[in-house]
Amino acid sequence: MKGIAIGRQRTLLLLVLIVSWLAPVRAQQTVFNVPTTDVLEKGKAYFELDISAKPNDADALGHFSSFVPRLVFGVGHRVEVGVNILGNVQPGPDSTTIAPAVKWKVYDGKDNGWAMVIGDNLYFPVRNRGYHAGTYAYTTIQRTFNKSTRAGFGGYFYSKNVMAPNARRAGGQFTFEQPVTKKLNLSADYFTGKMANGYLTTGATYKLTRKLTGVAAYSIGNSNASHGNHFFYFELGYNFN
Repeated sequence: MKGIAIGRQRTLLLLVLIVSWLAPVRAQQTVFNVPTTDVLEKGKAYFELDISAKPNDADALGHFSSFVPRLVFGVGHRVEVGVNILGNVQPGPDSTTIAPAVKWKVYDGKDNGWAMVIGDNLYFPVRNRGYHAGTYAYTTIQRTFNKSTRAGFGGYFYSKNVMAPNARRAGGQFTFEQPVTKKLNLSADYFTGKMANGYLTTGATYKLTRKLTGVAAYSIGNSNASHGNHFFYFELGYNFN
């Protein structure tokens, strides 16, 4: 019985770590998880709270809730910087991680609809550390069609142990955004790979006020989706300027 209890504790800890590793992709301005080619103008500031939640237990992923606050600033020259506080996951021990980030729009085609950014997030775990420091580097290219519909693609790379000790560390990331009204957008983003960030997320963004935006979405895993690897995802964003 003792061995079974220890096994269950290890399984719970592994699930908590997997869920906490979902957070690193949420950096700078994103569709849901994948960074967009949007960059704040100099002097602009944006705050966002990301909430992930699974209310029931399943074979692949038990119930949990996760809260990730993020603050982003525009510093000029098509560059924005930010910081995320990751790893606030219940139940289980928090794996608090401070994640500063930078994103640079290296190309803005304006009338031709093309834009490209490169970015990097650094990770510095401060509690229950599974590694000392890490990075997530990416490129996103997006094309705007008919002045509203936007689709994008790019690639990502994680340093060792950021996702998991034996997880895939490189792959593709994709976005799609379709305005329905001036306030409502339908969107989706996707990370390839059977790893902690390998999810398809679809949902809607709604402009609640001039400064406040709400997001509701659902994430479905690339692996074990039929066994419960899926959960709700919400955002609440506020523009200070």
